[in-house]
Amino acid sequence: MFWRVLLVLVVSFSLAAQAPAPAAKEKEKSEKEKEEIEQGIPITSQTVKDACGACHKSDEKGRMTRISYRRTTPEGWQETIKRMVLLNNVPVQPEKAREIVRYLADNLGLAPEEAQPAAFEVERRMIDYKYAADKDTEGVCTKCHSMGRVIAQRRTKGEWDLLLAMHRGYYPLSDFQAFRRGGPPRTEPGPDGRPPDNRHPMDKALAHLSGAFPLKTPEWSAWSANFRPPHLEGRWAVSGYELGKGPIYGEMRILPSPSSADNEYITETRYTYARNGSAVKRQGKVIIYTGFQWRGRSNPGAQDELREVMFVDRARRSISGRWFSGAYDELGMDVKLQRVGGDPIVLGLDRPALKTGASGVELQVFGTNFPAGLGPSSVDLGPGVKVTEVVSAGPDVVKVRVDVSADAPMGARDLFVAGASRENAAVVYNKVDYLKVRPQAGMARVGGVVFPKQFQQFEAAAYSNGHDGKPDTKDDLDLGAVNVTWSVEEFTAVFGDDDLQFVGTLDANGFFTPNVDGPNPKRKNNTNNYGDVWVVATYTPPAGSSKDEKDLRPLRARAHLLVTVPLYMRFEQREVAP
Repeated sequence: MFWRVLLVLVVSFSLAAQAPAPAAKEKEKSEKEKEEIEQGIPITSQTVKDACGACHKSDEKGRMTRISYRRTTPEGWQETIKRMVLLNNVPVQPEKAREIVRYLADNLGLAPEEAQPAAFEVERRMIDYKYAADKDTEGVCTKCHSMGRVIAQRRTKGEWDLLLAMHRGYYPLSDFQAFRRGGPPRTEPGPDGRPPDNRHPMDKALAHLSGAFPLKTPEWSAWSANFRPPHLEGRWAVSGYELGKGPIYGEMRILPSPSSADNEYITETRYTYARNGSAVKRQGKVIIYTGFQWRGRSNPGAQDELREVMFVDRARRSISGRWFSGAYDELGMDVKLQRVGGDPIVLGLDRPALKTGASGVELQVFGTNFPAGLGPSSVDLGPGVKVTEVVSAGPDVVKVRVDVSADAPMGARDLFVAGASRENAAVVYNKVDYLKVRPQAGMARVGGVVFPKQFQQFEAAAYSNGHDGKPDTKDDLDLGAVNVTWSVEEFTAVFGDDDLQFVGTLDANGFFTPNVDGPNPKRKNNTNNYGDVWVVATYTPPAGSSKDEKDLRPLRARAHLLVTVPLYMRFEQREVAP
């Protein structure tokens, strides 16, 4: 009997092993999961499907996993492609990669209203940005990178969750550094009397990001429906400002690219530094992403090469942003372009301030399309400022002589020339009361042997106290940059340190060049050439500018300069420009 039972069991197990296993039943998706899938943006580019389809599957509506559920800047998509190539060995050639970036930036990009708050990130501005909407989210994200990288994205709830999971997988230390709460949960109610919120910081951030930056927004719906080639061909007036060098004025010609692409252009630019009259010519190439995001490069390969990140306004009448260079993108200028038509355009003056009681002051008015035969009455700077003579007049520059009465009202003045105007073109003041160094806190990085250097430019601006006679109040008048004497002093953060001798040099124009990367055997403890110093500007008023001796005393101002070590890991993002 035993053997019969055993035989039946063996046969049964054998038949069971040979029989095909029942197919696993796919888990039914919840209503929220179905709704999130429906939000995805279909991918129509065959190039994207060919390059990405091996890992990112398409559904019946053309929505690709992960890709269809995110929107971001050209730089954001480029960073993603780099990650796929470096970590997943995706075989994509540079030309194809650029085509993919262009498609994704156009079709899964940002609307102008979404891109502008994060513009500082792609313009490479060194600012102290504060994300006021949610401090907990800011605390989680800025432990490792700029908040600009975060707010330049839109994702579904599931995609934000996967992004957080990716960070935890690739960077496990993030749990202890920012993502998870340390210590026991709180039990006491908060200041508002509510029970304590014991969620982990990452859970708070996830809830905020998925609500504040969803994939589908009214702004994107409106922009994507209105998206079209920008058609920027023509003449554009150029105005801008470069720290340490002052205002620039000129003209750019935008021409169609020989590639015949409707979002590519070539540029020919000429401009003048108003402060010293030096002229510059540049030639460049531009790609316009998403119908408004200007990514360009001028004088490519030359020592004075500049990258250009700007934004085209909806009316296509103006374009503004930043042109920059340097190993750390620290050197640059703010630039604005205005479309030139048949009417004159006033760009600005060669000097920003006019002192009361001054006579025979020669001014240069920069602009374009100025009519011939301008007389003194055609140029107007308001009450108390009389244009006595037009010295010379051309289509781009008009030179005039003005007298400023002793009782001219102090304040900003609009400038009118032949019916065109420039708001706040100049300031009328009675005396210089104090000085400020800009930026008030600067940073440089040692380098030049193994790593590149990061430079820092300073300038000194004069201020008048205004009508209330008190400094640092709302009515103070910014008189613009003035000529000063520069020096460097010890910042006594550490008793007996010797930073002043080793961090670098400051030239007569306020340009700081850091020392080489170390360690330095000539320095105490063989340390690197880093440190803190004061950058000091001394302004001496011109002789005869005032009868009061108090007004002729030198003025001083200073800024803190931190000279630190190089960045040992960097992510370059230069390919989005042609």
